[in-house]
Amino acid sequence: MTPAFWIKRFFTVFVVAFLMLFLVALLKNRPLGRATAESAVWAGVTAVVFVSARIYQSRKGQHCALCRDTPEMAQGGPSGSPSDQRSEK
Repeated sequence: MTPAFWIKRFFTVFVVAFLMLFLVALLKNRPLGRATAESAVWAGVTAVVFVSARIYQSRKGQHCALCRDTPEMAQGGPSGSPSDQRSEK
């Protein structure tokens, strides 16, 4: 997968996490500046951990058959995966 795929994935996760954390901080009546700063930091940590784990799993050849979130899985997936072999038994 290209670096552009992972960069787009990072920003997608960052934006979703930031919005969720920001809304929760506002519901807790935190000041706007503090809510923004905390949300940005934790969204960054979340995005780094998520994308790093997905890159690691992708390099190991482990793909999520349920979510089909990588280009390989969207095109039909790798043949002979362990989950395919279990279902045949």
